[in-house]
Amino acid sequence: VRVLRLLTAAVTARPISALPSHEQLATAWRVAPDRVPVLRATLVLLADHEFNASAFAARVVASTGANLYGATMAGLAALNGPRHGGATRRVAAMFDDLRHSTDLDSELARKLRARVYIPGFGHQLYPNGDIRAVTLMAAVRAAMPDSAELAYADRLSAAVEGLIDRKANIDFANVTVERVLGLPKDSALALFLLGRTVGWIAHALEQAAHGALIRPRARYTGPRPGA
Repeated sequence: VRVLRLLTAAVTARPISALPSHEQLATAWRVAPDRVPVLRATLVLLADHEFNASAFAARVVASTGANLYGATMAGLAALNGPRHGGATRRVAAMFDDLRHSTDLDSELARKLRARVYIPGFGHQLYPNGDIRAVTLMAAVRAAMPDSAELAYADRLSAAVEGLIDRKANIDFANVTVERVLGLPKDSALALFLLGRTVGWIAHALEQAAHGALIRPRARYTGPRPGA
């Protein structure tokens, strides 16, 4: 609980509070009461995702006997990468880049021809669509059905899916929450960080109870000595 409260205070630049994290975020980010459940849903849906990179990093550190602060720091370091939690920044940049496009299909097709990566779509574990994204987008739609930002996200999602046949994933849905609720820049990454912190702590506690050191072996496959 203290780890989560410390990180929530860091994200919001507010004193440590005993309030639930989603309520602290809502106060700091001035989210209307009827929209606060969307913040909570985002945190819950991002809490855990089996052995993703940051959870595995946290477990490796926990297996050394390090405390929960150390395990959480390992998770934070892994989350920052653009192929993990940092993907939200890439999605946010795409939202901004295409916002004033008069022809999304043509602009996206141009990016694909130029071999520009389209972030926020597809997931190797969900070939038929990321159920977390489906659930979160439904929560956003129920809270703010007339949002212009939501309408834009829906248009963008449909255009990308039509071109590359991949559905929006949780990174796209998380950035949609940031934009629809009018949250500060990089709030999507902050939500990912705080939600996943609960998962890291759970993994670390489980690993500590297991009591074994995670120590993979490596096999040399380079040139033979003296070759």
